[in-house]
Amino acid sequence: MSEQYRRRVGTVRPSHLMFTSGVGALVDLPNFSVLVSGLDEWRYDRVPEQTAIAEPRLLEAVQRLSGGQQVKELRPAPWMEDTDPGPNSPAARVGVPTVPFPAWLRCTACNELAPLAQRIFQFENDKPSRPHDARFFHGDCRRKRSGRRPLAVPARFVVACTAGHLDDFPYAPFVHRGQPCPKAAQPRLQMEDRGGNLGANVTIRCVNCGQRRNMREALGRDGRGALPRCRGRHPHLGTFDPHGCDGEVRVLVVGASNQWFAQTLSVLSVPRTDTSELDDRVNTYWAQVSPLAPAMYGYAREHVPAFQELRRWDDGAIAAAVQRVRARRENEQEDTDDSQGGYPDLRTPEWEAFSARPAPDPGDDFALRRDPGGVPAPLDRLFCDVVQVERLREVRALVGFTRLDAPDFEDPDLVTRAPLTRGAPEWLPASEVRGEGVFVRVSEDVLCDWERRVADSEALRRHRDAYARYRRNRYSDRIKGPFDPMRHWPGARYIALHTLSHLLLRTIALDCGYNAASLSERVYAGGPEDPRGGILIYTAVPDAEGTLGGLVSQAEPDRLVRLVRRALHDATRCSSDPLCRERLPQSHDDFLHGAACHVCLFVSETTCERGNRFLDRRFVVPVDDPSLALLPELP
Repeated sequence: MSEQYRRRVGTVRPSHLMFTSGVGALVDLPNFSVLVSGLDEWRYDRVPEQTAIAEPRLLEAVQRLSGGQQVKELRPAPWMEDTDPGPNSPAARVGVPTVPFPAWLRCTACNELAPLAQRIFQFENDKPSRPHDARFFHGDCRRKRSGRRPLAVPARFVVACTAGHLDDFPYAPFVHRGQPCPKAAQPRLQMEDRGGNLGANVTIRCVNCGQRRNMREALGRDGRGALPRCRGRHPHLGTFDPHGCDGEVRVLVVGASNQWFAQTLSVLSVPRTDTSELDDRVNTYWAQVSPLAPAMYGYAREHVPAFQELRRWDDGAIAAAVQRVRARRENEQEDTDDSQGGYPDLRTPEWEAFSARPAPDPGDDFALRRDPGGVPAPLDRLFCDVVQVERLREVRALVGFTRLDAPDFEDPDLVTRAPLTRGAPEWLPASEVRGEGVFVRVSEDVLCDWERRVADSEALRRHRDAYARYRRNRYSDRIKGPFDPMRHWPGARYIALHTLSHLLLRTIALDCGYNAASLSERVYAGGPEDPRGGILIYTAVPDAEGTLGGLVSQAEPDRLVRLVRRALHDATRCSSDPLCRERLPQSHDDFLHGAACHVCLFVSETTCERGNRFLDRRFVVPVDDPSLALLPELP
């Protein structure tokens, strides 16, 4: 590629490379679109001072998810501060590489349709300070106006398959119905876009033989027979799948939201607590510690060397740690033996840090504070702990992406993950952001009492049936072996906590100074043997490092009481009632929420950790049947 194509053509935030514009994603620019290249093309030789992102816990999870130790580090996107505005400054030549895609363009004046390889269209980007002016043009167009060379825009159709492949639409075979043009080996094509109210009204015409065909014949389920099988192309890598594909392709419009879904992992940088340190040591000396009953610990302290490493802890703490480590090992073994294994557990260390008493010592990446007065009296029936998270650091890593099918929140292997490199990656792109937050822990007594009340309710049965139906519709033909439709069911407790989280999120956004899209949530929900019941609402955005204090201040006693009361009372009604209030999943429906909608509970996709699923107001406040509410009487 010539040096002119390496000049900057646009900018995106580092977080966009994790969620919307990462490796393999189509990025719409003002005059054309580009595809973010694979990691093989990312260059760091011009930014040698840029260091890797240190987060051992996330790196270990990435290695486990990728099935090997080949990933050695996490790197931020190549970047250099631009101190020199000149066109040839070092910073102007640092960035994430891209390639133009689709490779077929259409002249906006004469409708000429051709691939870039035919060199009919030229590229200009001669204004280094105005990258948004970069464009392709048709220099030989006969319909020039006022000497202006007409703009050439991307032909707006591509094809993709669920295996993660992406390709240009096969215009020439399509218009000739799979046969060669009788008049030319490389026929000239035109794309005529006539608009209309009944979907696409785009006609492809062969100039040489006169054949015509409307793009509507390639769209929808009926149109798939008009297209060839998938060629297994990965244009971001410049390769074709060596194993082949021959899958069924689907037509996408450039800019379609389902052309790229990020598969990411994220962790909060939390210090090791006393509990996590004990668990690590028990795991290290598992062969010596696990066979012994607690009654033998006194003898073992004197005769088993491994117990010298556990001398700081009493027998009860060691016994509890053995149970925790045994459960974790059994889960890991199930994931190893079962093709439906889930994501690595990244939440347990965070839960331990937030619920630890006393709080971990403050550091540059993590600092907690509890009000000396404890939970405000009006809320002590609902919450047993309120924590102000004055500093936190979140690290996110991109482990892959999918096309057409979004990754499942629990089963990473149910959809095909497209590769980021031509071989096994030695590093993965990551980003780190700092922020603040509020952590609340819901009383275990309240949660257990509520779980008993709703266990046999019709509403909860509807939610369970909806989850089984959702999994069966999407994944029953992909899972090898017995299909368990309730595997990874988050449980009733999660629905209540998730709904409460959204109620607080929407109310906090009105007061804290951040818009709702800048906030995120983490729900820590357990069960009878794992009494977790916490919600973290935090901001982790690049702007001002997200630590202006507006969110932390919401946990001040008086303000928190006012905020929670407002959130709960507002939840009892919705302007979409009675439709919203009466909604429950039905046998013919395919959604995973009950009394919830855009008016009362839904938030942006970047804010919700479950894509606005598992929400129902009736499980938190009295909406129809008070016995279903976590809080039959509001504070």
